[in-house]
Amino acid sequence: MDDPTADLIIDLNPLPDEIDARLRAQLEFIAEADKLKTILRASPLAAADRRENDAEHSWHLALMVLLLAEYADEPIDVGHAIKLVIIHDMVEIYAGDSPVFDTAAVVDQVEREIAAADRLFTMLPPDQAGEIRALWDEFEAAQTPEARFCKAMDRLEPMLLNWLNRGGTWGMPGATESRVRAREAGVVAASTTLGAATDALVRAGLNNGWIRPDPD
Repeated sequence: MDDPTADLIIDLNPLPDEIDARLRAQLEFIAEADKLKTILRASPLAAADRRENDAEHSWHLALMVLLLAEYADEPIDVGHAIKLVIIHDMVEIYAGDSPVFDTAAVVDQVEREIAAADRLFTMLPPDQAGEIRALWDEFEAAQTPEARFCKAMDRLEPMLLNWLNRGGTWGMPGATESRVRAREAGVVAASTTLGAATDALVRAGLNNGWIRPDPD
């Protein structure tokens, strides 16, 4: 296929006709989610010489929520937060990744992701489509304690990978101190403790020459 998002994965081998319609829709959505494994992010892995994909990123955030919830400044429902991070990047199946330090990539990010959500989540039965879309909307709005903490994990994870790679995406042309600090602020907003740890990573990154100071 010229455009891997143009056709559904299930079109490669449709399910047997006797499968119930509700289950069919759920399985077709699950099959389409396999595309998330192909969406590469800018962040390099620490354990291998390649970039992480969106599915790996989402799993890593779920693990971080489970292990680091005790540092949230507000009490959070861990199970609900894990749902948020599992869903949060699924729209990138159609919208693609938008590296934060790539100015051109983020120009129409919101519009692309809303269109992708409209297309992807409606594959599910109506009740689940509404539930999953609500989770995605909640993460994006960051108005609940769980969403704020999940946003913090979404900032912290790539910073940790950058640290482990002695720079990582901090070496991208648009990544100056102020823009890195803006990402750090998303961690501080949900966790004083994790915010302080992130600040330590950024300060050490500056001292090591892995983050460029802002131009005078």
